[in-house]
Amino acid sequence: MHRIFLAIFLFLAGISNLAQSADFSVISAGVQPKMVKVYGAGGIRGLEGYQSGFLISDQGHILTVWSYVLDTDYITVTLDDGRKFEGEIVGADPRLEVAVLKIDTEGLEHFKLGDSVGVNPGARILAFSNLFKIATGDEPNSVLHGIVAATTPLNARRGAFKTTYKGTVYILDAITNNPGAAGGALTTRKGELAGLLGKELRNSQNGTWLNYAMPINELIPAIEDIIAGKTRPRSFDDDVIRPDVPHTLKTLGVRMVPDVLSKTPPFVDSVTASSEAEKKGLRPDDLILYINDRRVDSCATLRSELELIDQIDDVTLVIQRGDDLVEIILQGE
Repeated sequence: MHRIFLAIFLFLAGISNLAQSADFSVISAGVQPKMVKVYGAGGIRGLEGYQSGFLISDQGHILTVWSYVLDTDYITVTLDDGRKFEGEIVGADPRLEVAVLKIDTEGLEHFKLGDSVGVNPGARILAFSNLFKIATGDEPNSVLHGIVAATTPLNARRGAFKTTYKGTVYILDAITNNPGAAGGALTTRKGELAGLLGKELRNSQNGTWLNYAMPINELIPAIEDIIAGKTRPRSFDDDVIRPDVPHTLKTLGVRMVPDVLSKTPPFVDSVTASSEAEKKGLRPDDLILYINDRRVDSCATLRSELELIDQIDDVTLVIQRGDDLVEIILQGE
């Protein structure tokens, strides 16, 4: 009798496993067309030149992470069906480590940000990404399943795990944050969008890795601002009124690296002694990311933005120094 009950149990368990596998395949088939592979800068010091992303509009907008991979003039985006497009950076928020790309096509399957959901500790999840560059063309992205182990502010890990994002994250019981996975999609077992897989984070003290995702609901306001163009430099707008006596790099006491490229990154080359910049702690090799909440992507853009700020007004800079973001306020006259 016990053998009969055991046989029935194993039979039912087998049916359950088959049904679960079938469910996974159906969910995966629905998510894969929304996923993309992103290729860009890399190769230096063994850095991988690829990451993941996913479509968030029918006009070709793609959400991914802000990283060195995007620091190039030519970004390639490969769709699930193998088609390749040049990706344009619409905007980014390095403070949240997110970026939005756009490809020149329409009508693609995509996640709707407004339909994204939150997940609680213990929730079963799926993670879609181009893990280890397994997919290069029309091959499907990798799919991992696991659970949400905890929800916690990431700044609790500062000092061991280096990141500029300090908000809430989902800690995952799944090996998700390996090379290429950054920018992938975290979904529920039903395929509902829940999070953005973050960049690799390794504890330098013991060599362990932190597997995490950033909740989409935490990122939506920044994503919507980027798509709406609210973070673009004001100097792009011809109708902006320019002051008679604007700030300049010289008056602030800042010298940038030689502007020799079409988009020379805005690194500080030197700081004038006793200048406002030196007094407020600006240093050589600081990378200027924002000026008065407007993102700058080159030395030329930085100069153009300064031309719009009157010398009597303060200049707020957000700079990247190593793995940290630092805000510096240079006072006007």
